[in-house]
Amino acid sequence: MTRIGLLGGSFNPAHDGHRAISLFAQEALALDEVWWLVSPGNPLKPAKGMAPLSTRLARARQVARRAPIRATAIERHLRTRYTIDTLRALVRRYPRNDFIWLMGADNLAQFGQWKDWRGIARLMPIAVIARPGYDDAARGSAAMSWLRRFVRPARQSADWTNWRVPALVLLRFRPDPRSATLLRQADPLWHREYEATRVRDPLTRRYIV
Repeated sequence: MTRIGLLGGSFNPAHDGHRAISLFAQEALALDEVWWLVSPGNPLKPAKGMAPLSTRLARARQVARRAPIRATAIERHLRTRYTIDTLRALVRRYPRNDFIWLMGADNLAQFGQWKDWRGIARLMPIAVIARPGYDDAARGSAAMSWLRRFVRPARQSADWTNWRVPALVLLRFRPDPRSATLLRQADPLWHREYEATRVRDPLTRRYIV
């Protein structure tokens, strides 16, 4: 079985902070790869200011180069909009992979707003990576009040394939202030650099336009 960490998001744009937390999770969880699920559209984020999928994927692949990270827009191929539907489809499509869902503490803070979030927790283990400014909100969130009973010790994180779900592990990571929001503010037209780039998805082998 191949051990895969799944990190979802808009990646608008992808940056070295995404790469850093992915490599940290890869080591902490003994992962073979991390897949970045570049979303066609996040239901919880406004469409305004969202760069085209092809440019976001092109940027993500550039940031992930020479690392055990695959940036993919497979959600477009699967025609899924919500994380729970994407994860169920991936589990069916790749039965020889063990998957663990990766997310930052900022996502845990709003996890209770996600469609069937308890279903996600019952489908695969979850690893939450600390993020500056969000840890208190994450610990006090409605979802965490339910998930708290399923928290596993961080020292056991490499054994996640043996855990019975629901299972949650909290990983401490050095503070990383980088964010896509700050990058967009500094360069709102960042995506123009990638507009002429043809990108083939590494999982579906189809071009993303």
